[in-house]
Amino acid sequence: HVQLVESGGGSVQAGGSLRLSCAAPGYRYDTYCMAWFRQAPGKDREGVAAIDSDGIASYADPVKGRFTISKDNANNTVNLMMNSLKPEDTAMYYCAASRVAGQWSRPQRYFAWGQGTQVTVSS
Repeated sequence: HVQLVESGGGSVQAGGSLRLSCAAPGYRYDTYCMAWFRQAPGKDREGVAAIDSDGIASYADPVKGRFTISKDNANNTVNLMMNSLKPEDTAMYYCAASRVAGQWSRPQRYFAWGQGTQVTVSS
């Protein structure tokens, strides 16, 4: 049973930055596809970014050029660097793990989820 633990959320003003991290004690990420999703109140969970076992990253259009996903295999963490944050980025952010590649933005592809970390961006 893989448990994912997110950290790094918080409150910032528009234009600011935050760095989210996802850890899985006892498990290695290097063979998984890892992703970040977010969910705002009243909205569906949406894919933000993903990185596959080869280190290839994919991004949702609203965050391209502002967010960067990366794996730190030595420390077994997956990070999401978020720059130029906007109020519409406000949401609960979740880390997720998948054993298969492809269709990265579909939540059904992921077998493990973290508990979420809140990101709030004020205007």
